[in-house]
Amino acid sequence: MDGDTSRATAAARTRTKVCGVTREVDLRTAVDAGTDAVGVITDVTVDTPREVSVEQARDLLDAVPPFVTGTLVTMPENAEAAVRLVERLEPDAVQVHGLTPDRVAALRVRAPVPVLAAVDAVDAPRYADAADALVVDSLDEQGGGGTGETGDWERTRDLVAELDVPVVLAGGLTPENVADAVRTVRPFAVDVASGVEREGGVKDADAVRAFVRNATQAPDEEGVAT
Repeated sequence: MDGDTSRATAAARTRTKVCGVTREVDLRTAVDAGTDAVGVITDVTVDTPREVSVEQARDLLDAVPPFVTGTLVTMPENAEAAVRLVERLEPDAVQVHGLTPDRVAALRVRAPVPVLAAVDAVDAPRYADAADALVVDSLDEQGGGGTGETGDWERTRDLVAELDVPVVLAGGLTPENVADAVRTVRPFAVDVASGVEREGGVKDADAVRAFVRNATQAPDEEGVAT
């Protein structure tokens, strides 16, 4: 029994999120590829080709099927603004950038859905008690993600071991490096945006499928798929 339990633990599958979806065809591609979550970006303060209007965001989130998590990704001024947007769009989860730990905690109390906080590896411990999950990313000066820069995998691996909150690895992930990232960090999930695009905001179907496959079937050191 102990051996079976150990093997089952080693074989736990890493979850995936395809973020920055701007078209329903890309959403369907990600879902068909087996992703666990999709991210729709709206009402952000950074210039990104992955942002859609609030109306488009609502349509995309409404199109997410059952058992896939439709995640609203936004950069609100405060918790109240985030709550209003969540109530309007009714996502399955909300990922916020640029809020302090206190404001994330306030949002978590009021939001009717799980709250993910996008943070860098250095600040992550400050948010551990405030959010339902941490998206550890390579953020720009305004707190926006999608930079395409690879983060500190070793530090993020330490966070996975140290913190009780689920850690989602983001930043510079691609179909080519995600298996190594999963083996190194052992995160709860991995998050990709620009790494599966053929141009800004437009996903490459083959890359999406390869990313999900490589992330979820990455073998560990003993050859067991994670």
